[in-house]
Amino acid sequence: MPQRVISCWSGGKDSTLALYEIRENLRYQLMALLATVTADFDRLSLHGVRRVLLERQAEALGHPLHTVFVSKDGTNEEYEERMRAALAGYVEAGVTAAVFGDLFLEDVRKYREEKLLTVGLQGIFPLWGRDTAQLAQSFIRLGFKAVITCVDTQVLDKDLAGREFDEKFLADLPGGVDPCGENGEFHSFVYEGPMFRHPLRFTRGEAVLRNDRFYFRDLLPE
Repeated sequence: MPQRVISCWSGGKDSTLALYEIRENLRYQLMALLATVTADFDRLSLHGVRRVLLERQAEALGHPLHTVFVSKDGTNEEYEERMRAALAGYVEAGVTAAVFGDLFLEDVRKYREEKLLTVGLQGIFPLWGRDTAQLAQSFIRLGFKAVITCVDTQVLDKDLAGREFDEKFLADLPGGVDPCGENGEFHSFVYEGPMFRHPLRFTRGEAVLRNDRFYFRDLLPE
């Protein structure tokens, strides 16, 4: 009997590749995508993508979306409490593990595993330790398409926000920037690919600088 799992979902390329690996493995049964949304903005936390696009993405992938709402000025304790409540509900439904798209940040993985243990879940990291340059190429080669939704202007030019995640984007990255943005250099939103029932339609909106550092490109659903 397949192991019941949920995916902690960002809507970006690493979450998508991790989902792709899980769906290809008959050992797992994916029950839902679990995403964190900042209620005040009705947008995906960190990535800044509108919730309506996240919902359309989940529908195109054919999986239920479970949204955990947090406040814009909420503490880490608030986030942990709401995530714990959501995860506990899945444990009662027979879920035994949560899937993440993390690549190599040891402290992040340790934090996730420790929090999962408090509700009796294990962590699954399908992409862990893989070469990120190869992963970026694999994402493109498989036929996935993504748009850059946010860049850290301390390491990247703001004009990269809104660009396609493609060979040209990778070639334009400065030396020292991870090709998958694992250090937070950029975030993405996947809108088409081999798992999608149909591509998502959107237009690029205005770009906004937040916290004097992060440049977000709005995506407007069509």
